Amino acid sequence: MKHLIAKVIQFSLGLALSLSTVSLHAEYPDKPIKMIIGYAPGGGADNLIRPIGEKLAKVLGTQIVMDYHPGAGGVIAAELTSKAAPDGYTLQITDSGPMTIVPNLRKVSYNPVNDFTPIAMVGSGGVIMVTQMNSPINSVSKLVEAMKDKQNTWSYGTSGIGGVGHLAGEQFKIATGVDMNHIPYKGGAPAIVELMGGHVPLLFSSLGAASAHLKAGRITALAVTSAKRSSMFPEVPTLAESGFPGFDATIWFGISGPANLPPKVSEKLTSAFAKILQDADIQEAIKKEGYEPMQFTPAQIKTQITQDLTRWSKVIVQAKVSID
Repeated sequence: MKHLIAKVIQFSLGLALSLSTVSLHAEYPDKPIKMIIGYAPGGGADNLIRPIGEKLAKVLGTQIVMDYHPGAGGVIAAELTSKAAPDGYTLQITDSGPMTIVPNLRKVSYNPVNDFTPIAMVGSGGVIMVTQMNSPINSVSKLVEAMKDKQNTWSYGTSGIGGVGHLAGEQFKIATGVDMNHIPYKGGAPAIVELMGGHVPLLFSSLGAASAHLKAGRITALAVTSAKRSSMFPEVPTLAESGFPGFDATIWFGISGPANLPPKVSEKLTSAFAKILQDADIQEAIKKEGYEPMQFTPAQIKTQITQDLTRWSKVIVQAKVSID
């Protein structure tokens, strides 16, 4: 009897060890992958990641579960990702805000360079400067001329404090040497409504929020803040072309995971995203949101984050930007 019990125990231990070994060496991924999104459903980040997520599910052969954690300009999502297990089952779509702007404005619990594994860059683009439909200000030169008239007080609106629109506005103030008051709104849509209602004369808006109104002729575009023109509105000049050489206020969106992802996992993910981002339908979906598709290596993404941290720090210090 004792001999039989010993045999049963030995078999059980062997089976457990065998199953454990199978689990350890299971092909990644063997369960759903969680994609953390730091903004509400229906926003730019959500619209970008959904078609990409559908393709990713097919390429990897697993489900991609969208997990929304809006708030604090994407910081909450970044904090969750940085603390997740480095196993490849938690990823995030992130952007310039929580990775390169907010860390210059207040203390965050993560290091943008060291606490993440960069996987892929999705797209980038500037914000667009717009005025009311019937405004006499229909070019950047006329805007600067009007702003230099000390009899008038100027203001500009954005979708909120600490975003690329806000920083672009402050960078524009530095470049022109004129003063404007910043009026932050709770999102791009209400900011557009306030512009059309005549409550603010100038708006630094995302292209996604402004596109329908521009196409309908309800507002007027002056310039985009990116280094290159937008394929969505190729007729709109850049600020660099409008008398401010070198002006570049760009937002980018990328995919990352927690630090220390196993090399085989990160390489498989990077390869999958590279394939997906070359798909014509995906590139069109990215452009539809006002961004240009990008192909960056993980090393290039890390370099971009490092450079942007320094670049935005200079703007924030010089313009004395605060989120308080």
